[in-house]
Amino acid sequence: MTAYYQLIQRDVDAQGCVTAHYHSTNLAQGAWNAHEQHMAPATGIICAELDRFSPRHDMRIGRISLDILGLIPAGEFEIITQVIRPGKTIELIESEMRAQGKSCIVARTWRMMTQNSIDISGVEDHQVWGPENAPIWEGIHQWPGGFIQSIEARSHERRAGKGIVWLTTTYDMIEGQTTVDFVRLMGLVDTANGIVPRQEFPVKWGFPNLDLQIHLYRIPAGKWLGLETVQQYGTDGIGLSSTILHDLQGPFGRSEQILTLRPLGT
Repeated sequence: MTAYYQLIQRDVDAQGCVTAHYHSTNLAQGAWNAHEQHMAPATGIICAELDRFSPRHDMRIGRISLDILGLIPAGEFEIITQVIRPGKTIELIESEMRAQGKSCIVARTWRMMTQNSIDISGVEDHQVWGPENAPIWEGIHQWPGGFIQSIEARSHERRAGKGIVWLTTTYDMIEGQTTVDFVRLMGLVDTANGIVPRQEFPVKWGFPNLDLQIHLYRIPAGKWLGLETVQQYGTDGIGLSSTILHDLQGPFGRSEQILTLRPLGT
């Protein structure tokens, strides 16, 4: 296998709605169940569809909000992408992933007009040490599933609940197609939820996320994604993973994941 997904076909209707049919490979296998896809490559394949959907030179993606409606089945699925709020300066795009007759992810994306704002630009998130001299972190492979096994992780510092981990993968998102940096890095973001669990392995509580919110004040570049993550558990079964996103140039955005905390084996 050379990629996370195989494209079966792509159809466009008269209104410009795109339906893309895919088959997941074992590289996209999830960590919680062997028969599901991991949310990280699922995000990546949705972003691959967004990246090629009616592109405009004067706009870019500023926010992607993904709601996970249930288990994401492995195997065949489709992604339906359409504009639901057109405009000259902002567009709202909806992508729905459907498998086995059910909707499993609904993503809404704001595409926003770009212009030169260098005179007022400024970022409060700080640059962190890169992956160049960081030791390989094999601990990530304590998680099962084909996706986690497909990535390389490096870390200077991490502990239960907080840390910085750099990730990369050599696999393409779609078989036979070159993966652009934006898609490659977005296809790693969801991994933030598993890099600093507030538990020792093997974990006794599950903490799957019900969503993934990504905000981008800059489009990322390169092959490495840095995740500066804090994971917090509340007292009533709800938690939150919060991440500053980095590439080799520095911080470029943030992500949030709301968690449902559930005892395993009960």
